[in-house]
Amino acid sequence: MLIEEKSNPLNQSVQYLKSIGPKRAESFRKIGIETIHDLLFYFPSRHLDRTTTLSAAKAYGYLMNGYDGELTIIGKVEDIEKRNFNRKEILKIQFRDATGYFECVWFQGAKYFSNIFNVGDIFAVSGKTSISKYGNLQFTHPDFDRITEDESVSFLNTGKIIPFYRIPKELKVTNLGDLSIRRILKYAVDNYVELLTENLPQSLIETNKLPSIVDAVKNFHFPESKENLTLASKRFKFEEAFYLEVLVALRKQNYKRKLEGYTFGIKTNLVSNFLKTLPFNLTKTQLRALSEIKRDLMQPSPMNRLLQGDVGSGKTIVALIAMLIAVDNGYQSALMVPTEILADQHAKNISKMMKKLYEVHKDREIKVALLIGGQKKSVREQKLESIELQEADIIIGTHALFEEKVNFKKLGLVVVDEQHRFGVAQRARLLAKGKTPHVLVMSATPIPRTLSMTIYGDLDNSIIDEMPKNRIPIKTFLRGDGKLSDIYKFISDKKKDGYQSFIVYPLVEESEKLELKAAETYFKILTEDFLPDLNIGLIHGRMSWQEKEEVMYLFLEKKFDVLVSTTVIEVGIDIPDANIILINDAHRFGLSQLHQLRGRVGRGKKQAYCILVTKDEYALANHKLNLETDYLSPVQLDKYKSAVRLQTMVKYLDGFKVAEIDLKLRGPGDIFGTRQSGFPELKHVDIIHDTEIIINAKKAAFSIIENDPHLEHKSNQIIKNNLLQHYRNNLKYASIA
Repeated sequence: MLIEEKSNPLNQSVQYLKSIGPKRAESFRKIGIETIHDLLFYFPSRHLDRTTTLSAAKAYGYLMNGYDGELTIIGKVEDIEKRNFNRKEILKIQFRDATGYFECVWFQGAKYFSNIFNVGDIFAVSGKTSISKYGNLQFTHPDFDRITEDESVSFLNTGKIIPFYRIPKELKVTNLGDLSIRRILKYAVDNYVELLTENLPQSLIETNKLPSIVDAVKNFHFPESKENLTLASKRFKFEEAFYLEVLVALRKQNYKRKLEGYTFGIKTNLVSNFLKTLPFNLTKTQLRALSEIKRDLMQPSPMNRLLQGDVGSGKTIVALIAMLIAVDNGYQSALMVPTEILADQHAKNISKMMKKLYEVHKDREIKVALLIGGQKKSVREQKLESIELQEADIIIGTHALFEEKVNFKKLGLVVVDEQHRFGVAQRARLLAKGKTPHVLVMSATPIPRTLSMTIYGDLDNSIIDEMPKNRIPIKTFLRGDGKLSDIYKFISDKKKDGYQSFIVYPLVEESEKLELKAAETYFKILTEDFLPDLNIGLIHGRMSWQEKEEVMYLFLEKKFDVLVSTTVIEVGIDIPDANIILINDAHRFGLSQLHQLRGRVGRGKKQAYCILVTKDEYALANHKLNLETDYLSPVQLDKYKSAVRLQTMVKYLDGFKVAEIDLKLRGPGDIFGTRQSGFPELKHVDIIHDTEIIINAKKAAFSIIENDPHLEHKSNQIIKNNLLQHYRNNLKYASIA
């Protein structure tokens, strides 16, 4: 891939290729393809395999003999039929080939698909088949590709695997279609592929049994066999994962070797005295995580650790003990959280704990400062002064902590709560406040293993996978809108037993577009009609943090029996007697968000309940998919998403399990957050299914960087050059934790 010489033919414009010219070259340029080299890496979006292609008659025979696999039939559209059944529009397309007829049926998206098919068009249709009740050979929601008559003949009469390319609108305007793109790529591959330069060391190619760059490009475009296509795909997956892991390894290496940190020790009995003030004993996994953190703090290189734990597992106490170790050594600690209301709550709770500590540990009073955006100017200036003079030991805040005006005197430890909400550049600004403080990143959203190896691969990992003793598991139920009256009665009855309840809505005000329930509207209805005998409060994101604080305080003091809320309560709010949470329009929430909301209850000694209410009939029908084994196509995922999310909530309490399913449903794009992480976009490797490839790539990358951190060895020059040429923008994040 490495092309250095300007005279290299691969650097020529695509306009000089056969069948392109200046106008089409401009179309290619608009989608990022300027040179012949770029074109060679414009890979097919999918392939159709000749070995699974059958005639309609043969496919019927296969099916009658018990065949249960996928197959492909090529046919011409004969008839298009639309009809309504139970208020739903169903689309049926009839095809024929030389041997007989077959049909395709769509129960979802009929309007969209009906615009794709025209009588006389030829399609290659792929998927599982069945026999309809009328005896017809039938595909349901199949994959399909439109092809020309020439292609259909070529496809049926050769044993080749046919590539299909994504054709964006920029190419279509110059009459570039599947067949013309295929011909252009065939010419480019035949005449230029041998000029490509290898960009993986030979040792990696041999160890991992990968094809060369030349063979991989050839077989990704025009595979000679299924095996060759699989190997070519593996090559590009490994290469992509390898360079991603090199960036991660460089980030970790730079942090550990280049940056000078502080060495902490246990100076006094401050920590042991603090433990005496706690009304509970730490769990085994809390103690294990604390031991790992303490070991890091005692090293001269700065700690860079991820602390994972489910909602309510006790991460904050572990982090607070780490902050006390820093204070014990004469340094300040900063706790950065995502919302002002959570910062305010942390500041109040930690201040109370420090007062109790002072009763036991008279030698030192630990002072806590709160710094958030909505404070009065006089209060804010006083807080800034106390931070600069080190009168404040523990500083708690939101993004306001990394504003330029905030000057820490001796910042020794930074704790970042809910890490995924902060970008790399923001974290860099905070780290610049001190020499190089130790960093502890906390996540209440457990991170699937493959993501831990990639996006968080530069952080050492501690996991709290044990809930505090005597914690009663939350019971989760899924109900339809028609059950709301019964649910309100349940909430009202439970109030007699001292229960408080959250009732959550997706929006603050009514939205005609989404037609979702809104907190403000339903607050009035609940107060007047459904729960008139209960005291009801309202909290939402459009309130100031002071208003939210006042409402939460009243709820904590049991002035309210019910709190009507939006997702402002998602993170961190702790009300011990709130043991019922009713989530309306639950199908509109993400799985991670639902799990976080559920974590707001069950903090006390009573049985807690999470009630999910939805109008999604499919989810209510209790349709279950085995996400351990089933591979869902994008169409299936789109159809089943809300059902799987809600059934997952009913089935699992374990946040790590929930996170794995969430990754499958959302895909890596949403969770990976390349803009936040500074990582390149993934085009080949599948975070969900390519775990083994990622593990092997990580081992190789970390081993190379550990032995040659500056990539000076001759064998690693190829890696260094490729990084500089293709990953230069990502390298700037290598030193940021």
